[in-house]
Amino acid sequence: VPVFNNRTREAGMETYFTAAMVDEIERGGLAHVEKRDEAQIVIEGRIENIRYKTGTKVDDEDPGYETLPNGVVLAKEYRIIVNVVVDLRRQSDQKIIWSGGFSGERGYAAPQITEEISNTANALYNQSARRNVIKNLARDLMAEAYDRITENF
Repeated sequence: VPVFNNRTREAGMETYFTAAMVDEIERGGLAHVEKRDEAQIVIEGRIENIRYKTGTKVDDEDPGYETLPNGVVLAKEYRIIVNVVVDLRRQSDQKIIWSGGFSGERGYAAPQITEEISNTANALYNQSARRNVIKNLARDLMAEAYDRITENF
């Protein structure tokens, strides 16, 4: 399992998906990870894209948010959508013998502003929450990929 190809602008995402696939292979017990030149089959992956969208929003007309300045809209949730492709390549002739696309979406709570005057949010929380959601998506998507790869064996 070489490191997944990361076609996104999110540095480091490939490590989450590669590690999740290796974990699934080791946990499944049907195969084991070897050096590339000793393997009969290579599992290759590509993270095609990661998108972010705003989930639930609130403004000064929503109960509990009346103290927000007029016209201010806060996001209460963000959603992350990930698309990944996994290929199984036979080493002897370099032919792709199986390919599958996987997509997942998850939400996480936006940084909460607790002051009466909204002027800041915790950017570190937001980055950490994003990374945790992507790690969980990687785990779930690679479990699904492994299941689909091995369902006929």
